[in-house]
Amino acid sequence: METPARPLHLLPLLLLLCGECAQVCGCNETGMLERLPRCGKAFADVMRKVDVWKWCNLSEFIVYYESFTNCTELESTLVGCYWPNPLAQSFITGVHRQFFSNCTVDRAHWEDPPDEVLIPLIAVPVVLTVAMAGLVVWRSKRTDQLL
Repeated sequence: METPARPLHLLPLLLLLCGECAQVCGCNETGMLERLPRCGKAFADVMRKVDVWKWCNLSEFIVYYESFTNCTELESTLVGCYWPNPLAQSFITGVHRQFFSNCTVDRAHWEDPPDEVLIPLIAVPVVLTVAMAGLVVWRSKRTDQLL
């Protein structure tokens, strides 16, 4: 006896319903916390291939980090949790502390220029503005000489 063929056009509907089931059932936080360390372990394994002194150079490991991010998103979604969520963010922060805690951002320290430069840069536009306003007022009062 043959088994009846299942219509293929119902497959997308079935996948849609299964995907929605996880959202209706809610977030399985325990399942997510069990699954996320797999992503962290995989990321740690590939980061060991990158020299430690290159860990602060994003271009050296961006592909690995993208895979790690995609993994955390997939694992969160599979257990019915939205992404990002506080638990996933906490996990990702822990991975950041593990690998990137020694990376600092060197920012330019801005200082005001010395007074010898700053005073003329302020005074010249102020004096020119007052002079131009005075010239406009003086010229508008002289109605006897038109162009």
